[in-house]
Amino acid sequence: MAARQGLPVRMQGARMRRASLLCLTLLAVPMAASAATRLSIEPDPASLSGHPLRLTLEISETAEGEAVEVRLLIEGREVDRRELGDGEHQLQLDGAKLEPGRYHLQAEADGAKAETYARVIPGWLALLPPLIAIALALAFKDVLLSLFVGVFAGALILFDWNPVTALARSIDHFIAASLADADQAKIVIFTALLGGMVGLISKSGGTQGIVERLRVYATNSRRGQVATWILGVLIFFDDYANTLIVGSTMRPITDRLKVSREKLAYIVDSTAAPVASVMPISSWIGFEVGLIAAAFTALELPYNAYATFVASIPYRFYPLLALVLGFTIAITGRDLGPMLRAERRAQSTGKLLADGALPLASYDAKRLAPPEGAPRRALNAFIPILTVIVVALAGMYRSGSRGLDRSAVDSSLAWLREVFGNADSIAALLWASLAGLLMAAVLPLAQRILSLRQSMEAAVEGFKSMLLALMVLVLAWSIGSVCAELHTADYVVGAAQQILSPHLLPVVVFVLSAAVAFATGSSWGTLAILMPLVVPIANGLATDAGMAVGSAAYSTILIGTISSVLAGSVWGDHCSPISDTTILSSTASACDHIAHVRTQMPYALAVGLLAIAIGDLPSAYGLHPVISLLAGTVVIVAGVLWLGQRSEPLTSPKAVEG
Repeated sequence: MAARQGLPVRMQGARMRRASLLCLTLLAVPMAASAATRLSIEPDPASLSGHPLRLTLEISETAEGEAVEVRLLIEGREVDRRELGDGEHQLQLDGAKLEPGRYHLQAEADGAKAETYARVIPGWLALLPPLIAIALALAFKDVLLSLFVGVFAGALILFDWNPVTALARSIDHFIAASLADADQAKIVIFTALLGGMVGLISKSGGTQGIVERLRVYATNSRRGQVATWILGVLIFFDDYANTLIVGSTMRPITDRLKVSREKLAYIVDSTAAPVASVMPISSWIGFEVGLIAAAFTALELPYNAYATFVASIPYRFYPLLALVLGFTIAITGRDLGPMLRAERRAQSTGKLLADGALPLASYDAKRLAPPEGAPRRALNAFIPILTVIVVALAGMYRSGSRGLDRSAVDSSLAWLREVFGNADSIAALLWASLAGLLMAAVLPLAQRILSLRQSMEAAVEGFKSMLLALMVLVLAWSIGSVCAELHTADYVVGAAQQILSPHLLPVVVFVLSAAVAFATGSSWGTLAILMPLVVPIANGLATDAGMAVGSAAYSTILIGTISSVLAGSVWGDHCSPISDTTILSSTASACDHIAHVRTQMPYALAVGLLAIAIGDLPSAYGLHPVISLLAGTVVIVAGVLWLGQRSEPLTSPKAVEG
């Protein structure tokens, strides 16, 4: 029974398997047909009226390598037709310039369909986030609040005016995403590590050691001023450290030499931010390179952010010429205007401050002051700084030379240009800052100047000093993302391209940057607000004028615009009575703050106007920046010698030792 029953069961099972196979075969035909092409369509969160509609179209098809014809429709009307293959496509529909509103958007290809809605907003709304940030910065002098409100305003526009959603998206979609980017996270770590290194150098007595090397050379008024200027240039790694160390340390020396407090504050202020902002290794570089890199990434420009930073240095006409003027004033002993009157008062009466002046209290740096009786060795500063420089250069060479063919270039200079242009500069700076921090910690431990606990406390103090900068940096990246999603630059370029020549953009940006920095008192805040906005504008104006990306003319406009943001922010910072470095210069020099601003203002204004006339304008039309710098130097030296007057004759060292 069992045997006879088993045969039909096996036969039935075979029939069922054949039937199942036949069903699967028949089902495979429509499945294959339906899976031949799949579409998904996603427009930008908001498009601008009168500008091309942008969207992302993802296509998946079974026939590899074959393209399908895709039709794009708005409100049932075909606006575009093109052949596209597998993958994600970023499309710009030039023929779909719409009025503000909400539009039904469809895509069709090979029987597959996808649909969604596109939102079009008035173009002027794209300007609101950066304008709100600038206006609040002007009104409340608070960069952090201004930037955050700017980010929130952008999120409010992008997410259909829902305040709860906008607040949530401000945090998770913009601010958190800024930290999620690997390169931007490296910049945050680099900046913090460099701050820790500066704290350790100060605590170990390294910066004081540098100062001690200069004391023996300051034997008369002019030598004292020159020594102050040199020290200001040597302490290039941080403008705050520069201001506080140079001012507080050189004050007893310049007081003895009858140098007015106004002059001391001017020399301190005119070297701090200018030298820190142009040096390839400083606490500014992570901030500056980070802003440049974010702008390049958003525009997909084939430029290295660090290489662009270095290339922009000769175009920083204001900070470089400000350094020239400071040195010329110091070495000639000549002054003009209010500064001349202050110097004559000090030399003739011995009054370092005017009657009724109210000097700011000296900066209390006890937490980073070296221990009592500890040696002040300059090597404790030189070695960590040299370590940063060497490791950064070695790291960039190693990362940049990887994969390059040495035989493909015909000279060593061209090879180095290729290497450093291809280098992962952000990673190299990260390695360098860690090496510098470790060296700054090991040296005082080996010399028993600091205990391990004291070293850690000094490093933490250094980290704390960078907290505000890091918060500003993250918010700057965030508002840059907001402007990118709103296509702010597209709107500005569209409005300005008929009236603004790209050759005038560096000058306009320089003046705008100076105005914002003057009103807010913050160089970094100015960079954070303007850099994400002006780089896309420079790109748009240059390309619309027929300049190809990568061409000499295009690079000149782009680099000139970037340098104008950086230089203009320093100019406005120098003139601003609410600037942090201006206040610290008055504090460290024990100078009346208003007197410092009043005596420095004519010098800063003169150099700023000279930078525009001799630097920004001619260089934008192709004049080599070195020629502009040389011409500016000649004008400064000739002007000081012609218009300046000495406050006192050159005296012998003995005459001032009492």
